[in-house]
Amino acid sequence: MATDTLSPLLLCGTAAVFVAAGLVKGVVGLGLPTVAMALLALLLPLPPAQAAAFLIVPSLATNLWQAGSWRTLAPLWRRLAPLQAGVCLGTWGGLAAWGMPGGQAATGALGAVLIAYGAWGLAGRTLHAGERAERWFTAPVGVLTGGLTAATGVFVVPAVPWLQMLGLARDDLVRAMGLSFSVSTVALAIGLGTRGDAGWAEAGLSLLMLPPALAGMELGRRLRTRLSPAAFRTGFFAALMVLGVHLCWHAVWAR
Repeated sequence: MATDTLSPLLLCGTAAVFVAAGLVKGVVGLGLPTVAMALLALLLPLPPAQAAAFLIVPSLATNLWQAGSWRTLAPLWRRLAPLQAGVCLGTWGGLAAWGMPGGQAATGALGAVLIAYGAWGLAGRTLHAGERAERWFTAPVGVLTGGLTAATGVFVVPAVPWLQMLGLARDDLVRAMGLSFSVSTVALAIGLGTRGDAGWAEAGLSLLMLPPALAGMELGRRLRTRLSPAAFRTGFFAALMVLGVHLCWHAVWAR
């Protein structure tokens, strides 16, 4: 279905999808692309590159909002700069090596990793990276995250588990994820654009979905402030497991 033939009813339905996706992201700090893609598949079937372009504006804007003001973000930026550089290099290298997102085997493997990590977290297990490990492994984690982004279009692994291992406070973790996802979105958009794979008409239409996504995210942010640390932790790891199940389902059943 061409995006220029969307009926008012479909536009309203699509806006509702982005409100729901923004709500999830506002609560746990991730999940907007996954929730939106899963629900949009029922409303508006699109080729992978067009779907990725359709999500660029809401994804980038909500990630930047999640990251917060530069005054509060600057220390995290300095600390995580090697991760962001690695993400860019990994994304562009991956796109050059194997093209646009959509590898089903990589998607399924990524989903399995997310399920395992989410189950580990819900079981109360914690891993911590010391200063030396952070210094040596942050950049390689970024490169691997970028490579998986190029293969699957998902920005989560291993960046999010690594950020959690750094022992960041709840709000700092949410801001750090927003920063990482923002860089991943820009890197993927640049990579798709230079390859000519992106559907820029869909990217322009995605501007219409920005207000619903921001509204949903603000609702989720307010809900998050009412959650206890234990409830936030449970929601965080449960969201990772749900994301993993969705990716595995997509790898098995996508055509």
